Amino acid sequence: MSKAIVSGMPEPVSPALKAVSDAVLAVASRLSVDEVLQQLVDRARELVEARYAALGIPDGSGGFRRFLVAGMSDELVAAMGPLPRTHGMLGAMLETDGAYLTDDIHRDPRFRGWWPGAHPDMRSFLGVPIVAPEGVIGAFYLTEKETAPTFDAHDQELIELLASHAAIAITNARLYERSRELSILSERNRLALELHDVVSQKLFSLNLAAEAAATLLDRGPEEARPQLERVRDLARDALAELRSLIFGLRPAELERDGLDGVLRKEATMLQRVHGVKVRIDAHGDAPHLEPACAGEVLRIVEEALHNAVRHAEADTVTVRLGGAEHALRIEVADDGIGFDPTDPELRSHHLGLTSMEERARELGGRLTLMASPGSGTVVSLEVPVNGA
Repeated sequence: MSKAIVSGMPEPVSPALKAVSDAVLAVASRLSVDEVLQQLVDRARELVEARYAALGIPDGSGGFRRFLVAGMSDELVAAMGPLPRTHGMLGAMLETDGAYLTDDIHRDPRFRGWWPGAHPDMRSFLGVPIVAPEGVIGAFYLTEKETAPTFDAHDQELIELLASHAAIAITNARLYERSRELSILSERNRLALELHDVVSQKLFSLNLAAEAAATLLDRGPEEARPQLERVRDLARDALAELRSLIFGLRPAELERDGLDGVLRKEATMLQRVHGVKVRIDAHGDAPHLEPACAGEVLRIVEEALHNAVRHAEADTVTVRLGGAEHALRIEVADDGIGFDPTDPELRSHHLGLTSMEERARELGGRLTLMASPGSGTVVSLEVPVNGA
């Protein structure tokens, strides 16, 4: 029986295993593909004490979609020119699921003996492919062991372990970026609908009013005056809607202002554009959200707010933020005309209710709607935070 078991203490974690664990935790906190890749290549270099390290992701056409390095200055990278091609040892590591170790890369027949003019010479080499279920998606390249003449089997084992986690991290980062792309596409579609449903209709009415005014001018200024006033009003409305859409395109500064700060700015803009009183009632005990989660919550609240000021014919819209330690609760209430939320025609063509509900589900939260004709509308959102 070991002393560790007798004493009730766990076996000590080896420094190498801890280093790999730290590397995995570091990349797990990153979301963009480039951030994940740079963290991986930096950690790989540190783990095996390499002077230089690189991580390549092929583009499927003989080149690299991404090729990130560690241990080289920006000036050196720039001097070496464009991204390398997937030939020689670089390409070889993308065509196998096994690692390769040598004390002198020059002696390998796959080494072509040519470096770009500014490229530093390299001898000891460790290459490890990054293998995902669909095949090899990249590779680690480590050169010039700094504390020994060459890399060894222990170094290879460490990088292979890191590569297995790298495959998951890269896949997750790709999925996150794809999700963001779909979100951007969805937002573009929403803006296109807004332009068509609101601004385009106002501009069409503006054109008709202008033509009517031009016809009535032949009868005299007084005949044309009502139509000219309508032209002025429609132009103001169209300008206000365009300003509202442009404001919505600006990135919200959530990290600096917080969710309540961004909503207060939105409320000010909506009041000025639509002439509806918008109040923000934020309790001090509302829990903090991570930026990505806060961004999705903001989109839901903005959708509810814009519905209220554009469609509810309300005098006042109130946004309440609060909650407990593990949940954020937000309510958007208006005193407008209300509607029947079970009306399938209304749900399919207006208000973006389905989109709001889908966003809430993706956050692990719940969106509820209370409305009836003549009684206003209340949209409530509850989102778990801090792993609740």
